[in-house]
Amino acid sequence: MSIRSYKPRTPGTRGMTTLNYREMLSGHKPTKSLMRGKKSTGGRNSQGRITTRHHGGGHKKAYRFIDFKFDKKDIPARIATIEYDPFRSAFIGIAVYRDGEKRYVVLPRQVKVGDEFIVSENAPVKLGNRLPLSKLPVGTFVYNIELKPGNGGKIVRSAGNYAEVVAQDSGYTHLKLPSTEVRRVIGTAWASVGEVSNEEHHLVTIGKAGRTRWKGTRPTVRGTAMNPVDHPHGGGEGRQGRGLRRAKSMWGKPTGKGQKTRTPKKYSNVFIVSRRKVGKRK
Repeated sequence: MSIRSYKPRTPGTRGMTTLNYREMLSGHKPTKSLMRGKKSTGGRNSQGRITTRHHGGGHKKAYRFIDFKFDKKDIPARIATIEYDPFRSAFIGIAVYRDGEKRYVVLPRQVKVGDEFIVSENAPVKLGNRLPLSKLPVGTFVYNIELKPGNGGKIVRSAGNYAEVVAQDSGYTHLKLPSTEVRRVIGTAWASVGEVSNEEHHLVTIGKAGRTRWKGTRPTVRGTAMNPVDHPHGGGEGRQGRGLRRAKSMWGKPTGKGQKTRTPKKYSNVFIVSRRKVGKRK
């Protein structure tokens, strides 16, 4: 295990843990030709209004261009580096193709520098290889999955995640997603074989509020601590129960405690075979 703990010399380090990146990364510097600077929006849109709450501050970050489309087919590639990416929980690495082109890709678990992969319809079902979902046997773990052929990987890209192929039926592949939802995806969409790297990411204990601020997350205020004008749970003298049968968001929509929040007429409802399990017993 690569989790590192600290002696409790300060209140912040008591219980705080970090990942031991020296053991997990290759030590290479980022490739400048595949990076650019990125301004922080603070969660605000072009009108200056907050559209995403709790964003702001944090360390300056350079954006790495990640290849999610994998449009270089039938050309073998070699993993040259294993690197940290400040914009995602998974590790990334430089893939050097046989023709010399370099691209950043999201890496699978247990990958090592020097390992090879290929994007091909006839690729073997091997760690890191990418092929159409229809070519995968039942029981295969996949990640970085397309929802429409050629659109690039959209789902199952976070650290330690994977989806499982549970069935092949009438041109569609049934995938069990990390949320426990079973979803149909067209068999001509592509996916990578394996599980996403950095599987210990969820075991890290932040330890103090300041470390969350370094990562660009601002404080989350409880609805019960607000006034009635600001939140449905607000108001009352001293500490109060919410006074409502069901918890609500700031905008009056049901939230939390195992309540269904999915839009009833969502376009993708037709692709869902089994709804995700919600609540503590998931």
